[in-house]
Amino acid sequence: MKTPDILASIGVIILLIAFLLNLYKKLPAQSQAYKLLNLIGAGICCFSSYLIKFYPFVVLESVWAFVALLSLFNVPRGTSVENK
Repeated sequence: MKTPDILASIGVIILLIAFLLNLYKKLPAQSQAYKLLNLIGAGICCFSSYLIKFYPFVVLESVWAFVALLSLFNVPRGTSVENK
């Protein structure tokens, strides 16, 4: 197994662990741990895709990691709050 394969496997395992923990209600999607697992897993997958020059997945995983990063710091995403 080459380095990109190992990295991709690690990244995917991290993403799947986060998904399964959320699915079985062990880790809420709003938790910092869930967001961090998504950021780390997507970041590793992005780097792995870059190493093999598979750019569609570089884009996909970089957007995934960026959204996870935004959610980690609670950056608003186009929602509005009405003042009453």
